[in-house]
Amino acid sequence: MKQITAGQIAEAVNGSVIGNAELAVSGVASLMEASPSQASFVGNKRYLKQLADSAAGIILVEKKLEKQLNADRTFVLCENVDYSFSKVIAFFAPEPVTYAPGIHPSAVVAESAKIADGVYIGANAVVDENAEIGPGTSIGAGSFVGQEVKIGAQCQISPNVTIMHRCTVGHKAILHPGVVIGGDGFGFVPGPQGLVKVPQTGIVQIDDDVEIGANTTIDRARFGRTWIKSNVKIDNQVMVAHNVEVGESTILVGQSGIAGSAKLGRGVIIAAQAGVNGHITLGDGVQVAGTSGVVKSLPAGFIALGTPAESQREYMNRRTLPKKFEKLSRKVEDLKAEVEELKK
Repeated sequence: MKQITAGQIAEAVNGSVIGNAELAVSGVASLMEASPSQASFVGNKRYLKQLADSAAGIILVEKKLEKQLNADRTFVLCENVDYSFSKVIAFFAPEPVTYAPGIHPSAVVAESAKIADGVYIGANAVVDENAEIGPGTSIGAGSFVGQEVKIGAQCQISPNVTIMHRCTVGHKAILHPGVVIGGDGFGFVPGPQGLVKVPQTGIVQIDDDVEIGANTTIDRARFGRTWIKSNVKIDNQVMVAHNVEVGESTILVGQSGIAGSAKLGRGVIIAAQAGVNGHITLGDGVQVAGTSGVVKSLPAGFIALGTPAESQREYMNRRTLPKKFEKLSRKVEDLKAEVEELKK
């Protein structure tokens, strides 16, 4: 059974110990569910009140909360609790699932496909004509790799993923179940007989170290490419439309949507259920709050809230104005009453 001491945790996360540095734990759990043999964490001061009811043996806490801790427990003080506790979780995590290289008998692989060494192709998967799969990549059961698709090395393609014709995936990408890459963009124009489909002739390009959550869809470009740049992390059920560009290390959270031809800079964060209008640009480091709707381009570093999205100051002013007006109205009524009283 794996065990780690408070002292070893502190060394691993560049932290310090309050209490018994030799105390060992053999697992992790949430603060209220942890036993004395497990480690847990406090990431926010509002959870400090739960410490008295927690049985956790070792608790990771941010250094800035040190003065609010009870000295009769064992704590590991660290700069970033989320990051540090992730290291503890990783220590106890089971070995990742791996697949022995080979092609399952029920898989269908075209003769013209180029399959590198160390590739695994699961049951009922299809690899179409002239597709290329790099070394060490795994293709999960029931997945479809279309004609002329190129997938790099060490990728993890989960079961039931669809990668349509001519799209490309870089190295070390992770695509979770149900991802669809390269479905047609939503393009129609009015015609004499009604809506006429506009051909979607481009591709989707996914660069290295990208992770895409379950049931997310990334549409093929009308022409050129829909481009997901390196180290982008996309949550489940996200919609990325045709000809969108998503900059390096950007995060798209669950059920967010990016409309066609929008361009997102490096390190952008789009929170859950937020929407970004088409044909606009979000600069590097823009943050969009959950459920917000961005309708115009935003400069680098902008923090947007609400629909239509606006700055934090504008948002707070608009939200607090009715209360200020109500308070002012009461004050006016009180003054009127005082004036009337003086007239008597």
